[in-house]
Amino acid sequence: MQPEELIEILKKGGIGVLPTDTIYGLVGSAFSKKAVERIYEVKERKKDKPFIILISSFKDLRIFGVELPREAFTLLKKIWPGKVSVIFPLKSKKFFYLHRGKNSLAFRLPKDRWLRNILKKIGLLVAPSANLEGEPPAETIKEAKKYFGNNVDFYFNKGKIKGRPSTILEIKRL
Repeated sequence: MQPEELIEILKKGGIGVLPTDTIYGLVGSAFSKKAVERIYEVKERKKDKPFIILISSFKDLRIFGVELPREAFTLLKKIWPGKVSVIFPLKSKKFFYLHRGKNSLAFRLPKDRWLRNILKKIGLLVAPSANLEGEPPAETIKEAKKYFGNNVDFYFNKGKIKGRPSTILEIKRL
């Protein structure tokens, strides 16, 4: 599968498995309620547990009403792009389908240029690990297929990925 094909699938609200900067992720557009709900079902994830959202730049945080004070921006520039997800408080109720009543969301700016280019073309992605709730993350597409079979629209193979999920930081107040 070519990157252009997966971009079209994601733009149309599809979901699939692709490599993130940490591990394989089960991804879908963060702006498609249908895709987000489908990921909850396929992953068998608790409905009150929000997903991490992959962003392509600091500017993407503004979509969610996150305005960074200088100190927070300075800190984030030291850890992003990178394997750190940061939880920010949200004021808007607009994204309830994403934050699930938590009034906060975790964001990560990946270091991987290929992934950031995908994000620039399709928008933001929800990107939980590619596994069923409570199971270890898939390290290969073969393992991901055991979890999801034909319940996803694509698998994008980049070989074995033996990584760890991102580190999570929380910012309580902005």
